[in-house]
Amino acid sequence: MPPIPCSAIILAGGRATRLGGVDKALISLAGRPLIVHVLERLAPQVDDILINCNRNQTVLTRLGYPLISDEKPDYSGPLAGIISALPSCRHETVLVVPCDSPFLPNDLHSRLSALLTPDKDLVIAHDGERLQPLFMLLRRKLLPSLRDYLEQGHYRVGQWCMQQKVAIARFAEPRHFINLNTPEDLKKAESGI
Repeated sequence: MPPIPCSAIILAGGRATRLGGVDKALISLAGRPLIVHVLERLAPQVDDILINCNRNQTVLTRLGYPLISDEKPDYSGPLAGIISALPSCRHETVLVVPCDSPFLPNDLHSRLSALLTPDKDLVIAHDGERLQPLFMLLRRKLLPSLRDYLEQGHYRVGQWCMQQKVAIARFAEPRHFINLNTPEDLKKAESGI
């Protein structure tokens, strides 16, 4: 059975405070920006891609994908990015990934979509060691729930996920879900390529 039609959102709208405020999407890994690594793995899995970003639009527009900034310029976190981009997605089902995970699984969409049954609205990944809620497949109809949660002053992605009709897709390779948040993370990733 082919995977269900799907849009994707790449979250690239954060401040990257642990990397000195440098735009994580544009940090070089093996001579190419992190977001290019993500796009190479993600593009074959989905029908269309939106990039949520709050700066460097001039550079990121060269990638050829639509850019969506957060509705509010206060860097409210990943949920704000999802809320801002979700209305522009073409399909009812949307895959969300962060821009700083260059090794994401090549079968992420097919593995998550296999668990998106009629009684589930959201599927999140488990890397074999812990939940990875920023790797999620959700239905667009969850937008009001997302908005309510954020408007109540809540920002934890995992907490919101667990309040939904959620399924968990289990993977056995934590390396696929590594987030490059610090200079040390980047050095380890460079040595592992």
